[in-house]
Amino acid sequence: MTRAERLSKLNAELAKRILILDGSMGAYLQGFGLTTNDFHGTRFVEHPMSLKGDTDLLTLTQPHIITKVHEAYIEAGADIISTNTFTATKISQGEYALEDVVYEINVDAARLAREACDCAEAADGKPRAVAGSIGPTTKLLSMSPDVGDPGRRDADFDSMAEGYEEQILGLIEGGADILLIETITDTLNAKSALWGAWEAFDKTGVELPLWISGTITDRSGRTLSGQTVEAFYNSVRHANPWAVGLNCALGPADMRAFLADLARVAECLVAAYPNAGLPNAMGAYDETPHSMEAHYAEWARAGLLNIAGGCCGTTPDHITHMLHAVEGVAPRKIPARDTRLKLAGLEPFTAAA
Repeated sequence: MTRAERLSKLNAELAKRILILDGSMGAYLQGFGLTTNDFHGTRFVEHPMSLKGDTDLLTLTQPHIITKVHEAYIEAGADIISTNTFTATKISQGEYALEDVVYEINVDAARLAREACDCAEAADGKPRAVAGSIGPTTKLLSMSPDVGDPGRRDADFDSMAEGYEEQILGLIEGGADILLIETITDTLNAKSALWGAWEAFDKTGVELPLWISGTITDRSGRTLSGQTVEAFYNSVRHANPWAVGLNCALGPADMRAFLADLARVAECLVAAYPNAGLPNAMGAYDETPHSMEAHYAEWARAGLLNIAGGCCGTTPDHITHMLHAVEGVAPRKIPARDTRLKLAGLEPFTAAA
């Protein structure tokens, strides 16, 4: 099945039902009891610094484990599998002195996810898409990391966009079907990722659907850079995204109101994949598969969802329960495009007709 055929079938499914995204990579990997040696593998055994915690590097050092994670989520019912590339940019991998393997990580991660999906497609004929995971990096373009120096920036737009372009070129080569620009706390970072995507599309002649997912950092309902949900949507609307959504940070109970705001204004698919609640005092997540199922069932019945999945703390068991929650419920209807001028600073602005 070609990429175009797969996306055509996936879009046909989206017209009929709510699709399922996979859950957390990190939460599931914890069950493997990985050591520092596992992260280094044989290839990086003499690397001058510890690589423990660099989950994306496991794509190169422990690919069989990453494949097991993908297979578990497919078995749980996921229609879309995300690549193990959340921090696979030069900026983020620079913290481990691994800038030279960024492109390779992205190619191999997309290939591993694609192979797992291909095996499942061959078995049951159902299309499964690979979403290339593109995280926010460890730098912010809109804000200073130093409260005493508000003008300071540790990265600039052009260098960040170039890093994203390299990542996206690797994801395209490896076989990704969709680009998932996710966990956006700073909208300017997202815009640099979009620029990198468009540059990659021009160079390859391959244009992938764009899925843009923001993160509301607290109950104020704003991103870290200060935008409301509607203002965030207005800021990325020009990219004609295939889907927009919210992920991470808040648990399902606190995300509900902000998801409703997005579902009201978005002229494309809407996705939600919250954490399994906020971390407790022990760093664990309290939302069980059963408790999250109740939230997703209500969201689906309220017409808020086209795609549902899980972020930090979720496991294949959570995904199975999400599938049960939305099964048989009609997907959210996409509204007609509003032709009025829509702008955004921290707040949204819509011009009169």
